[in-house]
Amino acid sequence: MSFLTELFGTEKPIIGLLHLKPLPGDPLYYPGGSVAQVAEAAKRDLDALQQGGVDGILITNEFSLPYEQHVSASTLAAMGYVIGTLAHDISCPWGAEAIYDGDATIELCAATGAQFTRCMFCGAWAGDLGLINRDFAHTMRLKSALRLDDLKLFHFVTSEGEVYLNDRTTAQIADSLIFNCYPDALVVGGDAAGRGPDAEVIAGVRKVSGDVPVVCGTGCKTETVADVFTRCDGAFVGTCLKEGGQFTGAVDAERVATFMAAARAARGE
Repeated sequence: MSFLTELFGTEKPIIGLLHLKPLPGDPLYYPGGSVAQVAEAAKRDLDALQQGGVDGILITNEFSLPYEQHVSASTLAAMGYVIGTLAHDISCPWGAEAIYDGDATIELCAATGAQFTRCMFCGAWAGDLGLINRDFAHTMRLKSALRLDDLKLFHFVTSEGEVYLNDRTTAQIADSLIFNCYPDALVVGGDAAGRGPDAEVIAGVRKVSGDVPVVCGTGCKTETVADVFTRCDGAFVGTCLKEGGQFTGAVDAERVATFMAAARAARGE
């Protein structure tokens, strides 16, 4: 039994993604907007996710595009404010992520009391946003200094928009990451939000993962969740839970409920 059962109440949890609207400092932050409006939209999405019955929720700055390698103080402060307005209404296990910045993610979790997080914590990558070089040794020491002993880390071993700067396979990356970095779980995603990972890539990671859970990071849908559960120990789900299955839409409680009915059936519940 992995930590997933203790944290989420099931070995194959569905973690719904709560994508915050653009925040102060983000290029897409709209004229005349306010953090209060971001919080109001987040509350509506939170209600829809919980009414639909997800097993957990991850709050991210999904629309802070293009993503910063070092998340700005204004973004992190705004995320903390919004999460603070939601905290008393969250009734399931939850986490937070400052996308692309492992250190900022750890600091955000310390400030908000998140129970878990997900990030591309490790490796050297190249893509549209330039060269990305992680210093996970520093990140882990920061986690230790902040006494986040119970915070669970879900490590991406793939990237939606970058390539790894060597010729190792994803399975080889996962194997060395497990040895060097002690991940609580591994996350395998596709090449973009809403697109699922390659089955062969997941299979390769599973061969080396041992007791470390492997979670689907992108592209899990109502019609594919049963298949995903044959390969993975759970899934992060975002786009397909939104109105019209569109990335920019609001979370739709009916779509969440339909998805979770399929997930529970696949789990034999």
